[in-house]
Amino acid sequence: MKKTIKDIDLKGKKALIRVDFNVPLDKKQNITDDSRIQAALPTIKYALDADAKVILMSHLGRPDGKLVDSMKLNPVAERLEKLIGRKVVKLDDCIGGDVKKAVDKLKPGDVVLLENLRFHPEEEKNDPEFSKKLASLGDIFINDAFGTAHRAHASTEGITKYLPSVAGLLLQKEIEYLGNILTNPVKPFVAILGGAKVSDKIGVVENLLDKVNTILIGGGMAYTFLKSQGKAIGSSKLEADKVELAGGILLKAQSKGVTLILPLDHVIVQKLEPNAPSKVTEGIDIPDGWMGVDIGPKTAESFKAALKTAKTVLWNGPLGIFEMKPFDKGSKEIAKTLAELKAISVIGGGDTASCVASFGLQGKMSHISTGGGASLEYLEGQPLPGIVALNDK
Repeated sequence: MKKTIKDIDLKGKKALIRVDFNVPLDKKQNITDDSRIQAALPTIKYALDADAKVILMSHLGRPDGKLVDSMKLNPVAERLEKLIGRKVVKLDDCIGGDVKKAVDKLKPGDVVLLENLRFHPEEEKNDPEFSKKLASLGDIFINDAFGTAHRAHASTEGITKYLPSVAGLLLQKEIEYLGNILTNPVKPFVAILGGAKVSDKIGVVENLLDKVNTILIGGGMAYTFLKSQGKAIGSSKLEADKVELAGGILLKAQSKGVTLILPLDHVIVQKLEPNAPSKVTEGIDIPDGWMGVDIGPKTAESFKAALKTAKTVLWNGPLGIFEMKPFDKGSKEIAKTLAELKAISVIGGGDTASCVASFGLQGKMSHISTGGGASLEYLEGQPLPGIVALNDK
């Protein structure tokens, strides 16, 4: 068990909090989705209520170690100020004499936001000197950025060598939900796996085979599995070099007594574009010149039937091209089913989180992970450097 923000005294201390404010911005620098800022609020408010001096740090985008005006954190500071109802001072850098002076003047209840960490190449290189300079700004380090916990960067792993280091409330929640799924899931446990590629999910599937009762496979990755069974998939997405591997996973599932359900029908198009003329296949095979873009109604019914008795559900990867209407229908059906289930429902970050949010159902899920890549690696059973480095209880 890792220590959390609740295990330390923050009164009058400089709390250096790594958050994940890597939010999407439009061309006018407006934030188009502030859910990552919202997710960090419980930790920020907890630190403020405990009379801490709050220093927030984050990255935004991929500036490749250079100062990029469009990736400055000014819009984030403005949004955060509105959300917490108090002044947020945005600094022009994340290290240096001016930053140190500004931080040293802080009083309990003050909030500053450092500039984009990735304007310095040393951040992603996990440079010890850069880590030390960041650490010199705080008395305590709190990691609340699950989305970057799989990266050994200066602000997630390097800094822990110089300061007492604990988990924030969001990071703690991620560890609890994802950890319970891997170590002690309430059964029956059903995993829904989608997304474009089998290769992205191999580690997850193999790690889950010893834990789940049922796996439902949809999305682009389903066609590689169907191909391994000799089914016709038309011009649907295929990872030809993974066909044998997919066949091996099907056999492994069978040998472990895991029910693995593949699509029974598909929504298909000849051209991939919004509102392209589409039809539903009568069976599993897809004719030449057509490609699958969503699960069909028979598949949706079979998936819903499998979910009916579930007590724990993990969903990682959309079941169709949900960004392109009307090919979001299958994902929407399953999301609505999950929302009504009396089960622990965990959504595995990234595209799946966006998918559920696009249907307005995020509030109906037990937990939506804030980290796409991080949640995948965690579900594969890999240790995440940003979590491993925190102090144990």
